[in-house]
Amino acid sequence: QVQLVESGGGLVQAGGSLRLSCAASGRTFSRYTMGWFRQAPGKEREFVAAISRFGTNTYYADSVKGRFTISRDNAKNTVYLPMNDLKPEDTAVYYCAAVIVESHYSTGKMYDYWGQGTQVTVSS
Repeated sequence: QVQLVESGGGLVQAGGSLRLSCAASGRTFSRYTMGWFRQAPGKEREFVAAISRFGTNTYYADSVKGRFTISRDNAKNTVYLPMNDLKPEDTAVYYCAAVIVESHYSTGKMYDYWGQGTQVTVSS
């Protein structure tokens, strides 16, 4: 069982930055590829970024490449998502999630555990 708790969301102006964090419980954190997803009002959940078990591989949605950077610290059971040059279209609830099979990194329904989400609002 893995419990995930996101933090770091908030309200920011366009062009600003935020850093999301996701703290995981348990001693099995390094078994999981970790991902970030987001869901805007009235839209489907979408993949944002993912990182493999030991950080060797990172994956990004085209919409965030060059602006968001995913990282993890297995000693702290935490995954991070610094977000720069934020745009109003980045407004959404951001969710942290864990999946055992790395190749499923962009498929939300394959993830095993989810956090409760943190709101990110970008004003124009």
